[in-house]
Amino acid sequence: MSMTLLIADDHPLMRAGIRTLLEHTLDEPQIFEAVDGHEALEVASRVLPDIVLMDISMPGLNGIDAARRLAAELPMCKVIMLSMHCHEERIAQCLRAGAKGYLLKDAAVSEVVSAIHAVQRGEVFISRLAPAVVAKVLERKTPITSPLELLSARQREILQMIAEGQSTKEIGYRLHLSGKTVETHRRLLMQRLEIHDVAGLARFAVRSGLVSLER
Repeated sequence: MSMTLLIADDHPLMRAGIRTLLEHTLDEPQIFEAVDGHEALEVASRVLPDIVLMDISMPGLNGIDAARRLAAELPMCKVIMLSMHCHEERIAQCLRAGAKGYLLKDAAVSEVVSAIHAVQRGEVFISRLAPAVVAKVLERKTPITSPLELLSARQREILQMIAEGQSTKEIGYRLHLSGKTVETHRRLLMQRLEIHDVAGLARFAVRSGLVSLER
């Protein structure tokens, strides 16, 4: 039976490469594409993919928050995160968000296929290059204390857009919020994070991996 997949990545060459790989290794897959987290949610709600291959670092709405929403709204869609980096806490953060797999973008073709089939069977797949300590991170019994994970989904979304340099007006337009509401969210973010200027919010977002300087 044909598999439906969604590739979410803001780099056209990366999407094209993954599409070609899947078309040559899977049996007549149906493949859809999205350029950011918002579009990934829209396309997923429409086509109900079996597997979503989701880049972590995307503008507007990052892959982790998009995966968190998919896990809540469309749990039948299994998400495999794609990343250039192999950080223990980042992998754990993805799995806590509901992702079922974590692959490095330089993974071998065979590993990509193995990840898709494993996740389809209901298993969790972590890149073979991931540190063994990841399992220990996931087994921690202590409460999550990361300031980023204590923020609401809306607060993280606005924080990301602030860090990307979007103005109050731009954020309001994209999220269908009034300028006053956006300013209130920004003020609450500063209070919650004990940060007192926009530059500080941007630095925090970079340190937390919410946005990347490599973009």
